[in-house]
Amino acid sequence: QVQLIEFGGGLVQAGGSLRVSCAASGRTVRSLPMGWFRQAPGREREFVAAISASGLTTYYADSVKGRFTISREYAKNTVYLRMNSLKPEDTAVYSCNADEARVPSVATPGAYWGQGIQVTVSS
Repeated sequence: QVQLIEFGGGLVQAGGSLRVSCAASGRTVRSLPMGWFRQAPGREREFVAAISASGLTTYYADSVKGRFTISREYAKNTVYLRMNSLKPEDTAVYSCNADEARVPSVATPGAYWGQGIQVTVSS
């Protein structure tokens, strides 16, 4: 019903910046609450950031607050995660997540997931 397509993963040097994108399609509702999770090898999945359908409310994990910024293009149902001052510990598979109504959270992720994209930060 809803397909999430992610773009922008790759390799970046520590201290650099990278933007990942997630576009939602296949649903009549234009805007969905969306967010990002990440999972590193040997680690549990963790919440990164989320944004309301309107784009007016955002949420961040403490580990990324001040460095990462989530935003959206309201009409396109696309979210962006701008990652600045990247650290090696940010290396993980980043997965886009969306829900029909609720803003994704660590306790209650949304119903739809993207395939996940690799973000690698070199030392």
